[in-house]
Amino acid sequence: MNRRDFIALTSTTAVTLALPVAVRAAGLPYTPALLEERLAAGDTVFLDFKASWCSTCKAQERVLAALKAETPDYEKKITFIDVDWDEYGRSDIVQELKIPRRSTLVVLRGDQELGRIVAQTGRAEIKALMDTALQAANS
Repeated sequence: MNRRDFIALTSTTAVTLALPVAVRAAGLPYTPALLEERLAAGDTVFLDFKASWCSTCKAQERVLAALKAETPDYEKKITFIDVDWDEYGRSDIVQELKIPRRSTLVVLRGDQELGRIVAQTGRAEIKALMDTALQAANS
């Protein structure tokens, strides 16, 4: 195999392997009606306030994707909703929940906030928040 073929093959493989992780990390796109509907149905909701250009958000997304891949119950039992900061950064939900910035992760159930992380990318912290959500979903 020559160098050019090797580079093409490894590049294609790297992109192909990365795609499933990126797809798993994404939640449902936020709308006020979606959030209201899911909370009214009794779902445990994991809100991810993020921006496509935010490096902290990208780091959180990688951790979320890895944890979801390791524990399928997260995606089966928790409703993940992505809130686009560029679109909703000044919206009612941001004001009501007092979201200080993008890269904020919040878990809700009914009218209660069960936990939040602001601008943290540590695996242990994000896993603890996801475990809180999973525990609420199982109760």
